[in-house]
Amino acid sequence: MSDAIRIHPSIDGGMRPAKPDFAGGTLSCSCASAPVTVEIKGQVAHNHACGCTKCWKPDGAMFSVVGVVPRDGLRVGANAAKLYVVDEGAAIQRHACKDCGVHMYGRIENKDHPFYGLDFIHTELSKDEGWAPPAFAAFVSSVIESGVRPDRMESVRRTLKDAGLAPYDCLSPPLMDAIATHVAKKSGVLTP
Repeated sequence: MSDAIRIHPSIDGGMRPAKPDFAGGTLSCSCASAPVTVEIKGQVAHNHACGCTKCWKPDGAMFSVVGVVPRDGLRVGANAAKLYVVDEGAAIQRHACKDCGVHMYGRIENKDHPFYGLDFIHTELSKDEGWAPPAFAAFVSSVIESGVRPDRMESVRRTLKDAGLAPYDCLSPPLMDAIATHVAKKSGVLTP
């Protein structure tokens, strides 16, 4: 690996701004013929660079870029038969193309999970312009588990900050608050 820090192709060259009133678009896997397509209604939320080892990353990327959309705003279009769940034991059921391996969307089936009802997508799989760019970086330390040397982490965090992405070793504070609120309501500590 060279000394250059490559976060993700959609970040390294500068991020494109979201278009106001963006209505959504179509995601396509990498297959040259008969690609899997997924249609998304509306804008992505909480888009972020993710350093975890479960998310799909394009070749050469240190991070994935992933955000969420409402479950009812996602519909598999073409070639649904090519999809399989990567790890059926994972909280997020990542549906990937059997042929090219690209993760098309992730779904949480556990109705008690704080993010149930949201599907995880990679907007880079769309040719449509106007998606919200990443707003933060999550699970930054996890890139070490992917093979990034620990002595490079200061440079990784600086590169993320220079790109305008606050680096977290979990999720952003608003998402962590949402998880804690869900747990507190479920346990009865907080009442609606």
